[in-house]
Amino acid sequence: MGERKALLILHGKQALNEEVRTAVEGKRKQGWELAVRLTWEAGDAQRLVEEALSAGYTHLIAGGGDGTLRDIAEAMAVQSTQASLVLMPLGTANDFARAAGVPLEPALALDLLEAVPHAIDLGEVGGQIFLNMATGGFGSQVTANTSEDLKKVLCGAAYLFTGLSRFSELHAAYGELQGPDFHWSGELLALGIGNGRQAGGGHVLCPQALADDGLLDISILPAPQEVVSTLKNLLADGFGIDNMFVRARLPWVEIKVSEGLYINLDGEPLEGDSLRFSARPAALRVHLPEHSPLLGTSKNS
Repeated sequence: MGERKALLILHGKQALNEEVRTAVEGKRKQGWELAVRLTWEAGDAQRLVEEALSAGYTHLIAGGGDGTLRDIAEAMAVQSTQASLVLMPLGTANDFARAAGVPLEPALALDLLEAVPHAIDLGEVGGQIFLNMATGGFGSQVTANTSEDLKKVLCGAAYLFTGLSRFSELHAAYGELQGPDFHWSGELLALGIGNGRQAGGGHVLCPQALADDGLLDISILPAPQEVVSTLKNLLADGFGIDNMFVRARLPWVEIKVSEGLYINLDGEPLEGDSLRFSARPAALRVHLPEHSPLLGTSKNS
């Protein structure tokens, strides 16, 4: 192993998290020089990444939810750094980390500092980077409208609860998707463009996605009337909906959408009615479990 020196960039809301404090102290006792910096407002993650790289850190740790992970991954990608990233999932959904098999306990997550980093892909749209997934339609609107208080009480189930309570607002939106040897157009209820597999607190939209294959997984849930009329039951019991998706795996995809389609990028709203999504192969070195479901053939270190 190289120099045992790392910087944890921690979301400000986690400053008093005793599990994190204990995990950091434990790693220091194992001989790691581990510094901690807190984010407080927009732009902090980018600034802290830049400062860390300038100071010579080759191991960074992202402590927070999916948005924090995305911000730090994007900042590292912009720097084209060979520094590697450890994920410490501390959010409500933790969708990318869960799909990747990263432990949710801070101490176990920090143990991945000892693991060999793998080069994984990132997604890009309009100059913005995403680590996990872009979602469109009803599902992403549910994610955006789920209150923080409800998340605290119900955790991942909060998204499903919100979806069912807002069922009367459900509507389809028109979209057209074009990629290499692929074209689809029509009314859709949900859209997933994934580097990871799940979004919105555990909803698996791209079940076969790999983070190291240089491709984005596309999942489209069409909106024939029979789907609309039965979706409430499908959401409630969790069965029967998977085989309704249209799926593809592409290096890039262009999408034109109607005004009614809401798009969400790793938890952040995305505007635009004509967008091009593309994969950036091997854009970031991340410490993932050896047998992570998101790893295919990548063995790069």
